Amino acid sequence: MAPMSPGLTAFNDLSEAVAISALGTCCTAGRWIIELARARPYDGRNALLDTSDRVVAGLTPSEVDEALAGHPRIGDRTAAGSRSATEQSGMATAEAELQRLIAEGNRTYESTFGHVYLVCATGKTAQELLDILTVRLANDPATEHAVTKAELAKINRIRLSQLLDELATTGEDDVP
Repeated sequence: MAPMSPGLTAFNDLSEAVAISALGTCCTAGRWIIELARARPYDGRNALLDTSDRVVAGLTPSEVDEALAGHPRIGDRTAAGSRSATEQSGMATAEAELQRLIAEGNRTYESTFGHVYLVCATGKTAQELLDILTVRLANDPATEHAVTKAELAKINRIRLSQLLDELATTGEDDVP
């Protein structure tokens, strides 16, 4: 068995309150936060990520809405250095017309599905984000709910990995 990473060791050693706070920077769904915090200690990064996937898969529609409340619209300005700003970096250089089309698509999506368009934006250009949005607008509500949960799971995996990397180089007092 491989030795545990410093970040996972630090995460496992956090007090429950600090772990809950740190997890809240990754996802705002209360049940996801509590279940991941209480399932510690994890014996490996994959165990944590798999637990996250399992919890996301079981989220109710209202719990998905709770998670979505923590995500800005694609293209909206976010706080510099925030996880969302880093994830949406492909939007930073988008031309005005492309930004307008995404804003229009966001409005159409929200009126169709009743929530923010959520996509794992990491590494994607603004054009790719618009193309994905356009395709997803053709989904029926049940399909789109499943796609949204899958995207949330991807985002949570990335954010959890970032959190573990941050914990590997900081102390508990510096936890986000």
